[in-house]
Amino acid sequence: MSKEEVLKYVTVGDPVTRDRELIEMGDCVNCKSIDNRVAVFILIETLKQLANPAYDVYATFTVQEEVGIRGANVAAHSINPDFGIALDTTIAFDVPGVQAYEKVTELGKGTAIKIMDSMTICDYRMVEFMKQTADKQAISWQPEILTAGGTDTAGVQRMGKQGAIAGAISIPTRHLHQVIEMAHKKDIADSIALLKACLEELDRYDGNIE
Repeated sequence: MSKEEVLKYVTVGDPVTRDRELIEMGDCVNCKSIDNRVAVFILIETLKQLANPAYDVYATFTVQEEVGIRGANVAAHSINPDFGIALDTTIAFDVPGVQAYEKVTELGKGTAIKIMDSMTICDYRMVEFMKQTADKQAISWQPEILTAGGTDTAGVQRMGKQGAIAGAISIPTRHLHQVIEMAHKKDIADSIALLKACLEELDRYDGNIE
């Protein structure tokens, strides 16, 4: 189209998105914007299963994570949580020709428990609690050390009025920020199971998390 024709439909500043449907490929799902619609799905499914937690639980669907974790900062400051668990995708660079140390995570190996990213070093007590909870519930998991890139975990951890003991559950995803993002159904299910178990057992953890 010519510029004149285009301007009949859009103007500068209009939001646009890519036309791409979700498809299933074997045990995986493939589409645009799995990052971070999959985290929304995981949180909704967890809330459906969560019953009578022993403490107040705030479920927050944040915006503008990619441009400065702006939603998470405001949410953490408003809620002022004692503990926080962020949900986000992480790199699964498990493709041919890649060295083992470059993979970060792999599809089908379970949910990922964040240890650190470029913006956050997760509280060691929360990391240990997540690991023990996953093992206790026989939930497959893999450690995540992400040397570049950050998540809402940083906002949850630092932007409350007293800070928060924070960690993150990460969903291994190939081809992040492309129209062919891919996640494994088992990893998604493991993420739901781990989040639910953590929310149900946090108050009973005997590992000095307070």
